[in-house]
Amino acid sequence: MSKAQFGMIGMAVMGRNLARNMVDHGYTVAAYNRELDMLKDAVEGTPIVAAKTLAELVSVLERPRRIMMMIRAGSPVDAVLDDLVPLLEAGDVVIDGGNSWYEDTRRREARLREKGLYFFGVGVSGGEEGARHGPSLMPGGDARAYELIRPVLEAIAAKTDSGACVTHVGPDGAGHFVKMVHNGIEYADMQCIAEAYQLLRDLGGQGPSAIADTFAGWNRGPLESFLVEITARIFTVKDPEAGGFLVDHVLDKAGQKGTGKWTAQVALDLAVPIPSIAAAIDARVLSSMKDERVRASRALPGPLPSAVADGGLVAAVHDALYAAKICAYAQGMSLIGAASRAHGWGVNLREMARIWKGGCIIRARFLDTIFRAYEKNPELENLLLDERVRAEIERAGAHWREIVGLAARSGIALPSIGAGLCYYDAYRSARLPQNLTQAQRDAFGAHTYERSDAPERGPVHTDWLA
Repeated sequence: MSKAQFGMIGMAVMGRNLARNMVDHGYTVAAYNRELDMLKDAVEGTPIVAAKTLAELVSVLERPRRIMMMIRAGSPVDAVLDDLVPLLEAGDVVIDGGNSWYEDTRRREARLREKGLYFFGVGVSGGEEGARHGPSLMPGGDARAYELIRPVLEAIAAKTDSGACVTHVGPDGAGHFVKMVHNGIEYADMQCIAEAYQLLRDLGGQGPSAIADTFAGWNRGPLESFLVEITARIFTVKDPEAGGFLVDHVLDKAGQKGTGKWTAQVALDLAVPIPSIAAAIDARVLSSMKDERVRASRALPGPLPSAVADGGLVAAVHDALYAAKICAYAQGMSLIGAASRAHGWGVNLREMARIWKGGCIIRARFLDTIFRAYEKNPELENLLLDERVRAEIERAGAHWREIVGLAARSGIALPSIGAGLCYYDAYRSARLPQNLTQAQRDAFGAHTYERSDAPERGPVHTDWLA
Protein backbone atom coordinates (compact mmCIF):
# COMPACT_ATOMS: atom_id res chain seq x y z
CA MET A 1 0.00 0.00 0.00
CA SER A 2 1.45 3.38 -1.03
CA LYS A 3 1.97 5.95 1.67
CA ALA A 4 0.15 9.28 1.99
CA GLN A 5 1.87 12.40 0.69
CA PHE A 6 0.68 14.83 3.35
CA GLY A 7 -0.44 14.72 6.98
CA MET A 8 -2.98 16.94 8.74
CA ILE A 9 -3.26 17.31 12.51
CA GLY A 10 -6.52 18.91 13.63
CA MET A 11 -9.68 18.22 11.67
CA ALA A 12 -11.95 21.03 12.77
CA VAL A 13 -13.33 23.20 9.98
CA MET A 14 -10.05 24.70 8.74
CA GLY A 15 -8.02 21.48 8.88
CA ARG A 16 -10.82 19.48 7.30
CA ASN A 17 -11.27 21.94 4.44
CA LEU A 18 -7.55 22.25 3.72
CA ALA A 19 -7.23 18.44 3.66
CA ARG A 20 -10.13 18.14 1.23
CA ASN A 21 -8.62 20.93 -0.88
CA MET A 22 -5.42 18.89 -1.12
CA VAL A 23 -7.37 15.78 -2.13
CA ASP A 24 -9.12 17.78 -4.85
CA HIS A 25 -5.69 18.60 -6.27
CA GLY A 26 -4.55 15.01 -6.44
CA TYR A 27 -2.69 14.61 -3.14
CA THR A 28 -3.17 11.66 -0.82
CA VAL A 29 -3.75 12.84 2.75
CA ALA A 30 -3.69 11.20 6.17
CA ALA A 31 -5.23 12.92 9.17
CA TYR A 32 -5.18 12.77 12.95
CA ASN A 33 -7.47 14.44 15.46
CA ARG A 34 -7.45 14.03 19.22
CA GLU A 35 -11.26 13.68 19.25
CA LEU A 36 -11.78 10.53 17.20
CA ASP A 37 -15.47 11.23 16.57
CA MET A 38 -14.55 14.50 14.86
CA LEU A 39 -11.91 12.66 12.84
CA LYS A 40 -14.40 10.01 11.72
CA ASP A 41 -16.90 12.65 10.67
CA ALA A 42 -14.24 14.69 8.83
CA VAL A 43 -12.94 11.83 6.67
CA GLU A 44 -16.29 10.19 5.95
CA GLY A 45 -16.97 10.01 2.22
CA THR A 46 -13.38 11.04 1.35
CA PRO A 47 -10.18 9.10 0.56
CA ILE A 48 -8.45 10.75 3.54
CA VAL A 49 -6.76 8.14 5.74
CA ALA A 50 -7.78 8.34 9.41
CA ALA A 51 -4.91 7.83 11.86
CA LYS A 52 -5.96 7.13 15.44
CA THR A 53 -2.61 8.15 16.95
CA LEU A 54 0.26 10.46 16.05
CA ALA A 55 2.51 7.42 15.71
CA GLU A 56 0.11 5.90 13.20
CA LEU A 57 -0.02 9.18 11.29
CA VAL A 58 3.76 9.32 11.05
CA SER A 59 3.94 5.67 9.97
CA VAL A 60 1.59 6.10 6.99
CA LEU A 61 3.38 9.14 5.49
CA GLU A 62 6.02 9.05 2.78
CA ARG A 63 9.41 10.58 3.53
CA PRO A 64 10.34 13.31 3.95
CA ARG A 65 7.15 13.63 5.92
CA ARG A 66 5.09 16.78 5.49
CA ILE A 67 2.70 17.40 8.39
CA MET A 68 0.49 20.44 8.94
CA MET A 69 -1.06 21.38 12.28
CA MET A 70 -4.36 23.25 12.24
CA ILE A 71 -4.91 23.56 15.97
CA ARG A 72 -5.42 26.34 18.50
CA ALA A 73 -2.41 28.62 18.88
CA GLY A 74 -0.38 28.74 22.07
CA SER A 75 0.38 25.85 24.43
CA PRO A 76 -1.54 23.24 22.34
CA VAL A 77 1.04 23.67 19.56
CA ASP A 78 3.93 23.01 21.94
CA ALA A 79 2.08 20.04 23.45
CA VAL A 80 1.59 18.42 20.03
CA LEU A 81 5.22 19.11 19.11
CA ASP A 82 6.36 17.45 22.34
CA ASP A 83 4.57 14.25 21.26
CA LEU A 84 5.26 14.51 17.52
CA VAL A 85 8.95 15.45 17.31
CA PRO A 86 10.31 12.21 18.86
CA LEU A 87 8.46 10.27 16.14
CA LEU A 88 10.04 12.16 13.23
CA GLU A 89 13.33 11.79 11.35
CA ALA A 90 15.79 14.33 10.01
CA GLY A 91 14.48 16.16 6.95
CA ASP A 92 10.80 15.93 7.90
CA VAL A 93 8.70 19.10 7.72
CA VAL A 94 6.19 20.34 10.31
CA ILE A 95 3.85 23.23 9.48
CA ASP A 96 1.88 25.36 11.93
CA GLY A 97 -1.08 26.84 10.04
CA GLY A 98 -2.70 28.56 13.02
CA ASN A 99 -2.49 32.20 14.06
CA SER A 100 0.57 31.75 16.26
CA TRP A 101 2.58 34.58 17.80
CA TYR A 102 5.53 34.98 15.47
CA GLU A 103 8.11 34.91 18.27
CA ASP A 104 6.74 31.49 19.30
CA THR A 105 7.24 30.40 15.70
CA ARG A 106 10.84 31.61 15.74
CA ARG A 107 11.44 29.66 18.96
CA ARG A 108 9.85 26.48 17.58
CA GLU A 109 11.73 26.75 14.29
CA ALA A 110 15.04 26.95 16.17
CA ARG A 111 14.07 24.02 18.39
CA LEU A 112 13.23 21.72 15.47
CA ARG A 113 16.22 22.88 13.42
CA GLU A 114 18.52 21.59 16.16
CA LYS A 115 16.99 18.15 15.59
CA GLY A 116 17.39 18.27 11.83
CA LEU A 117 13.70 19.01 11.25
CA TYR A 118 12.12 21.85 9.31
CA PHE A 119 9.41 24.01 10.88
CA PHE A 120 7.23 26.43 8.94
CA GLY A 121 4.82 29.00 10.28
CA VAL A 122 2.20 29.47 7.56
CA GLY A 123 -0.38 32.22 7.72
CA VAL A 124 -3.68 31.04 6.24
CA SER A 125 -6.29 33.60 5.25
CA GLY A 126 -9.68 33.19 3.65
CA GLY A 127 -11.75 31.53 6.36
CA GLU A 128 -13.38 28.16 5.93
CA GLU A 129 -14.44 28.92 2.34
CA GLY A 130 -10.90 29.93 1.39
CA ALA A 131 -9.44 26.83 3.05
CA ARG A 132 -11.77 24.64 1.01
CA HIS A 133 -11.43 26.31 -2.38
CA GLY A 134 -8.27 28.46 -2.28
CA PRO A 135 -6.76 30.53 0.56
CA SER A 136 -3.94 33.05 0.59
CA LEU A 137 -0.92 31.41 2.20
CA MET A 138 2.05 33.10 3.89
CA PRO A 139 4.78 30.53 4.68
CA GLY A 140 7.89 31.36 6.68
CA GLY A 141 10.78 28.96 7.18
CA ASP A 142 13.93 27.58 5.58
CA ALA A 143 14.12 28.71 1.94
CA ARG A 144 15.59 25.43 0.64
CA ALA A 145 13.11 23.28 2.55
CA TYR A 146 10.28 25.38 1.15
CA GLU A 147 10.67 23.40 -2.08
CA LEU A 148 9.38 20.35 -0.18
CA ILE A 149 6.00 21.99 0.47
CA ARG A 150 5.79 24.54 -2.34
CA PRO A 151 3.98 22.28 -4.86
CA VAL A 152 1.23 21.47 -2.35
CA LEU A 153 0.77 25.06 -1.22
CA GLU A 154 0.71 26.39 -4.76
CA ALA A 155 -1.84 23.75 -5.75
CA ILE A 156 -4.32 24.59 -2.98
CA ALA A 157 -3.83 28.39 -2.94
CA ALA A 158 -6.21 30.86 -4.57
CA LYS A 159 -5.28 31.89 -8.12
CA THR A 160 -5.38 35.35 -9.67
CA ASP A 161 -4.02 36.90 -12.86
CA SER A 162 -0.74 37.29 -10.92
CA GLY A 163 -0.43 33.59 -10.09
CA ALA A 164 -0.96 31.43 -7.02
CA CYS A 165 -1.57 33.42 -3.83
CA VAL A 166 1.42 31.99 -1.99
CA THR A 167 5.10 32.86 -1.81
CA HIS A 168 8.03 32.12 0.48
CA VAL A 169 7.78 35.13 2.82
CA GLY A 170 11.09 34.71 4.63
CA PRO A 171 12.78 32.67 7.38
CA ASP A 172 11.45 31.50 10.79
CA GLY A 173 8.55 33.75 11.95
CA ALA A 174 8.21 35.92 8.85
CA GLY A 175 5.09 34.15 7.58
CA HIS A 176 3.20 34.42 10.84
CA PHE A 177 4.30 38.04 11.23
CA VAL A 178 2.90 38.95 7.81
CA LYS A 179 -0.36 37.12 8.63
CA MET A 180 -0.56 39.05 11.90
CA VAL A 181 -0.23 42.37 10.07
CA HIS A 182 -2.73 41.16 7.46
CA ASN A 183 -5.19 40.72 10.33
CA GLY A 184 -4.34 44.17 11.67
CA ILE A 185 -5.13 45.69 8.27
CA GLU A 186 -8.32 43.62 8.29
CA TYR A 187 -9.31 45.24 11.61
CA ALA A 188 -8.85 48.72 10.15
CA ASP A 189 -10.60 47.83 6.90
CA MET A 190 -13.63 46.48 8.73
CA GLN A 191 -13.73 49.46 11.08
CA CYS A 192 -13.60 51.96 8.20
CA ILE A 193 -16.48 50.13 6.51
CA ALA A 194 -18.47 50.16 9.76
CA GLU A 195 -17.91 53.92 10.06
CA ALA A 196 -19.07 54.43 6.48
CA TYR A 197 -22.21 52.45 7.33
CA GLN A 198 -22.88 54.65 10.36
CA LEU A 199 -22.57 57.79 8.25
CA LEU A 200 -25.00 56.45 5.67
CA ARG A 201 -27.42 55.33 8.39
CA ASP A 202 -27.29 58.23 10.83
CA LEU A 203 -26.61 61.17 8.50
CA GLY A 204 -27.97 59.88 5.21
CA GLY A 205 -31.03 58.23 6.70
CA GLN A 206 -30.48 55.10 4.62
CA GLY A 207 -32.06 51.83 5.69
CA PRO A 208 -30.52 48.39 5.14
CA SER A 209 -31.91 47.98 1.60
CA ALA A 210 -30.52 51.32 0.44
CA ILE A 211 -27.19 50.67 2.17
CA ALA A 212 -26.99 47.26 0.47
CA ASP A 213 -27.46 48.96 -2.90
CA THR A 214 -24.82 51.58 -2.04
CA PHE A 215 -22.19 49.01 -1.09
CA ALA A 216 -23.07 46.82 -4.07
CA GLY A 217 -22.49 49.83 -6.30
CA TRP A 218 -19.21 50.65 -4.59
CA ASN A 219 -18.08 47.06 -5.16
CA ARG A 220 -18.19 47.69 -8.90
CA GLY A 221 -15.60 50.49 -8.65
CA PRO A 222 -12.25 51.21 -6.96
CA LEU A 223 -13.61 49.98 -3.62
CA GLU A 224 -14.17 46.49 -5.02
CA SER A 225 -13.11 44.00 -2.34
CA PHE A 226 -14.23 40.92 -0.48
CA LEU A 227 -15.24 42.90 2.61
CA VAL A 228 -17.29 45.45 0.66
CA GLU A 229 -18.94 42.59 -1.25
CA ILE A 230 -20.03 40.67 1.84
CA THR A 231 -21.12 43.92 3.52
CA ALA A 232 -23.60 44.51 0.70
CA ARG A 233 -24.94 40.98 1.13
CA ILE A 234 -25.22 41.29 4.92
CA PHE A 235 -27.64 44.22 4.53
CA THR A 236 -30.02 42.09 2.44
CA VAL A 237 -30.55 39.35 5.06
CA LYS A 238 -34.00 39.40 6.69
CA ASP A 239 -34.58 38.46 10.32
CA PRO A 240 -36.83 35.38 10.53
CA GLU A 241 -37.53 35.97 14.22
CA ALA A 242 -38.25 39.66 14.80
CA GLY A 243 -38.84 40.75 11.22
CA GLY A 244 -37.02 43.51 9.39
CA PHE A 245 -33.33 43.12 8.66
CA LEU A 246 -31.08 40.90 10.75
CA VAL A 247 -28.18 43.38 10.92
CA ASP A 248 -30.39 45.73 12.96
CA HIS A 249 -30.75 43.03 15.62
CA VAL A 250 -27.03 42.27 15.99
CA LEU A 251 -25.70 43.59 19.32
CA ASP A 252 -23.02 46.23 18.73
CA LYS A 253 -20.26 44.35 20.59
CA ALA A 254 -17.38 43.16 18.38
CA GLY A 255 -15.02 40.41 19.49
CA GLN A 256 -11.34 39.86 18.73
CA LYS A 257 -8.89 36.96 18.93
CA GLY A 258 -5.67 38.85 19.67
CA THR A 259 -3.84 39.28 16.36
CA GLY A 260 -4.89 42.92 16.14
CA LYS A 261 -3.55 43.57 19.63
CA TRP A 262 -0.29 41.85 18.72
CA THR A 263 0.04 44.08 15.68
CA ALA A 264 -0.30 47.20 17.81
CA GLN A 265 2.18 45.92 20.39
CA VAL A 266 4.82 45.10 17.77
CA ALA A 267 4.29 48.45 16.06
CA LEU A 268 5.10 50.19 19.34
CA ASP A 269 8.21 48.02 19.76
CA LEU A 270 9.40 48.87 16.24
CA ALA A 271 8.38 52.55 16.49
CA VAL A 272 6.10 52.32 13.43
CA PRO A 273 2.90 54.42 13.58
CA ILE A 274 -0.28 52.47 12.72
CA PRO A 275 -3.04 54.78 14.04
CA SER A 276 -5.80 53.44 11.78
CA ILE A 277 -5.18 49.88 12.97
CA ALA A 278 -4.79 50.91 16.63
CA ALA A 279 -8.01 52.93 16.43
CA ALA A 280 -9.87 49.91 15.09
CA ILE A 281 -8.68 47.84 18.05
CA ASP A 282 -9.78 50.58 20.46
CA ALA A 283 -13.16 50.69 18.68
CA ARG A 284 -13.72 46.99 19.36
CA VAL A 285 -12.72 47.41 23.00
CA LEU A 286 -15.10 50.35 23.34
CA SER A 287 -17.87 48.38 21.68
CA SER A 288 -17.52 45.68 24.34
CA MET A 289 -18.42 48.28 27.01
CA LYS A 290 -22.06 48.18 25.98
CA ASP A 291 -23.74 48.78 29.35
CA GLU A 292 -21.35 51.59 30.23
CA ARG A 293 -21.90 53.23 26.84
CA VAL A 294 -25.66 53.08 27.28
CA ARG A 295 -25.36 54.87 30.62
CA ALA A 296 -22.97 57.44 29.13
CA SER A 297 -25.35 58.09 26.23
CA ARG A 298 -27.92 59.36 28.75
CA ALA A 299 -25.44 61.52 30.67
CA LEU A 300 -23.28 63.03 27.92
CA PRO A 301 -25.12 65.15 25.36
CA GLY A 302 -23.75 65.58 21.87
CA PRO A 303 -24.54 67.81 18.89
CA LEU A 304 -27.60 67.27 16.73
CA PRO A 305 -26.83 65.39 13.50
CA SER A 306 -26.46 67.54 10.41
CA ALA A 307 -28.82 66.95 7.52
CA VAL A 308 -27.02 66.05 4.30
CA ALA A 309 -28.31 65.49 0.81
CA ASP A 310 -28.17 61.74 0.18
CA GLY A 311 -26.40 61.82 -3.19
CA GLY A 312 -23.64 64.12 -2.02
CA LEU A 313 -23.12 62.16 1.16
CA VAL A 314 -22.77 58.82 -0.61
CA ALA A 315 -20.07 60.13 -2.93
CA ALA A 316 -18.20 61.79 -0.06
CA VAL A 317 -18.34 58.68 2.16
CA HIS A 318 -17.11 56.57 -0.75
CA ASP A 319 -14.02 58.72 -1.17
CA ALA A 320 -13.35 58.95 2.58
CA LEU A 321 -13.59 55.18 2.91
CA TYR A 322 -11.29 54.63 -0.07
CA ALA A 323 -8.60 57.02 1.17
CA ALA A 324 -8.76 55.68 4.73
CA LYS A 325 -8.42 52.09 3.54
CA ILE A 326 -5.34 52.97 1.49
CA CYS A 327 -3.79 54.55 4.58
CA ALA A 328 -4.43 51.38 6.60
CA TYR A 329 -2.68 49.27 3.98
CA ALA A 330 0.20 51.76 3.87
CA GLN A 331 0.64 51.47 7.63
CA GLY A 332 0.60 47.67 7.48
CA MET A 333 3.17 47.58 4.69
CA SER A 334 5.42 49.95 6.63
CA LEU A 335 5.23 47.68 9.67
CA ILE A 336 6.12 44.57 7.65
CA GLY A 337 9.04 46.43 6.10
CA ALA A 338 10.32 47.56 9.49
CA ALA A 339 10.12 44.04 10.95
CA SER A 340 11.82 42.58 7.89
CA ARG A 341 14.73 44.98 8.34
CA ALA A 342 14.90 44.36 12.08
CA HIS A 343 14.99 40.57 11.75
CA GLY A 344 16.82 40.32 8.42
CA TRP A 345 13.91 38.50 6.76
CA GLY A 346 14.15 40.07 3.31
CA VAL A 347 10.36 40.22 2.87
CA ASN A 348 9.31 41.25 -0.65
CA LEU A 349 6.44 43.73 -0.23
CA ARG A 350 5.46 43.38 -3.88
CA GLU A 351 4.91 39.67 -3.28
CA MET A 352 2.85 40.36 -0.15
CA ALA A 353 0.48 42.52 -2.17
CA ARG A 354 0.36 39.88 -4.90
CA ILE A 355 -0.59 36.97 -2.65
CA TRP A 356 -3.27 39.11 -0.95
CA LYS A 357 -5.01 39.76 -4.29
CA GLY A 358 -6.99 36.53 -3.96
CA GLY A 359 -8.21 34.12 -1.32
CA CYS A 360 -7.67 36.28 1.75
CA ILE A 361 -10.07 38.46 3.73
CA ILE A 362 -8.45 41.76 2.70
CA ARG A 363 -8.36 41.00 -1.02
CA ALA A 364 -9.27 44.12 -2.93
CA ARG A 365 -8.93 45.69 -6.35
CA PHE A 366 -6.47 48.34 -5.15
CA LEU A 367 -4.02 45.66 -4.05
CA ASP A 368 -3.04 45.62 -7.70
CA THR A 369 -2.09 49.30 -7.34
CA ILE A 370 -0.04 48.41 -4.26
CA PHE A 371 1.55 45.50 -6.15
CA ARG A 372 2.54 47.83 -9.01
CA ALA A 373 3.90 50.45 -6.61
CA TYR A 374 6.39 48.03 -5.03
CA GLU A 375 7.16 46.47 -8.41
CA LYS A 376 8.13 49.91 -9.66
CA ASN A 377 10.12 50.76 -6.54
CA PRO A 378 10.97 47.88 -4.15
CA GLU A 379 12.63 50.40 -1.80
CA LEU A 380 9.55 52.64 -1.54
CA GLU A 381 9.69 54.26 1.90
CA ASN A 382 5.94 54.49 2.27
CA LEU A 383 3.11 53.44 -0.02
CA LEU A 384 1.71 56.99 0.12
CA LEU A 385 4.76 58.22 -1.80
CA ASP A 386 3.91 56.20 -4.90
CA GLU A 387 2.79 58.50 -7.72
CA ARG A 388 -0.44 56.67 -8.48
CA VAL A 389 -1.38 56.22 -4.81
CA ARG A 390 -0.64 59.90 -4.20
CA ALA A 391 -2.97 60.84 -7.06
CA GLU A 392 -5.75 58.63 -5.66
CA ILE A 393 -5.46 60.24 -2.21
CA GLU A 394 -5.42 63.71 -3.75
CA ARG A 395 -8.57 62.95 -5.74
CA ALA A 396 -10.42 61.67 -2.66
CA GLY A 397 -8.90 64.12 -0.18
CA ALA A 398 -11.50 66.90 -0.24
CA HIS A 399 -14.35 64.50 0.49
CA TRP A 400 -12.26 62.73 3.13
CA ARG A 401 -11.76 65.99 5.01
CA GLU A 402 -15.37 67.00 4.53
CA ILE A 403 -16.63 63.73 6.02
CA VAL A 404 -14.32 63.84 9.04
CA GLY A 405 -15.41 67.42 9.77
CA LEU A 406 -19.08 66.63 9.24
CA ALA A 407 -18.89 63.64 11.55
CA ALA A 408 -17.23 65.71 14.28
CA ARG A 409 -19.91 68.39 14.01
CA SER A 410 -22.60 65.69 14.13
CA GLY A 411 -21.19 63.82 17.11
CA ILE A 412 -20.33 60.68 15.15
CA ALA A 413 -17.06 58.90 15.99
CA LEU A 414 -14.81 57.98 13.06
CA PRO A 415 -11.82 56.43 14.87
CA SER A 416 -10.17 54.75 11.88
CA ILE A 417 -11.23 57.06 9.05
CA GLY A 418 -10.22 60.03 11.19
CA ALA A 419 -6.97 58.42 12.35
CA GLY A 420 -6.08 57.73 8.75
CA LEU A 421 -6.43 61.41 7.89
CA CYS A 422 -4.34 62.42 10.92
CA TYR A 423 -1.67 59.93 9.86
CA TYR A 424 -1.65 61.31 6.32
CA ASP A 425 -1.42 64.92 7.47
CA ALA A 426 1.28 64.19 10.03
CA TYR A 427 3.31 62.17 7.54
CA ARG A 428 3.21 64.98 4.98
CA SER A 429 4.13 67.66 7.57
CA ALA A 430 7.66 69.01 7.32
CA ARG A 431 7.37 70.36 10.85
CA LEU A 432 5.34 68.88 13.70
CA PRO A 433 4.73 70.31 17.21
CA GLN A 434 6.89 67.68 18.89
CA ASN A 435 9.60 70.32 19.29
CA LEU A 436 7.45 71.44 22.23
CA THR A 437 7.11 67.84 23.45
CA GLN A 438 10.88 67.43 23.46
CA ALA A 439 11.29 70.78 25.23
CA GLN A 440 8.86 69.62 27.92
CA ARG A 441 10.80 66.36 28.34
CA ASP A 442 14.01 68.32 28.72
CA ALA A 443 12.37 70.74 31.17
CA PHE A 444 11.05 68.13 33.60
CA GLY A 445 13.51 65.29 33.05
CA ALA A 446 16.68 66.70 31.48
CA HIS A 447 16.19 64.37 28.48
CA THR A 448 18.03 66.85 26.20
CA TYR A 449 17.11 67.94 22.68
CA GLU A 450 18.81 68.77 19.40
CA ARG A 451 18.84 72.24 17.88
CA SER A 452 17.09 72.45 14.48
CA ASP A 453 19.68 74.98 13.31
CA ALA A 454 22.66 72.91 14.48
CA PRO A 455 21.78 69.18 14.74
CA GLU A 456 25.45 68.33 14.29
CA ARG A 457 26.07 69.58 17.85
CA GLY A 458 24.16 66.59 19.20
CA PRO A 459 22.11 66.56 22.43
CA VAL A 460 21.95 69.74 24.48
CA HIS A 461 20.16 70.64 27.70
CA THR A 462 18.59 73.86 28.92
CA ASP A 463 17.41 74.76 32.42
CA TRP A 464 13.98 75.82 31.14
CA LEU A 465 12.47 76.47 34.59
CA ALA A 466 15.29 78.51 36.13
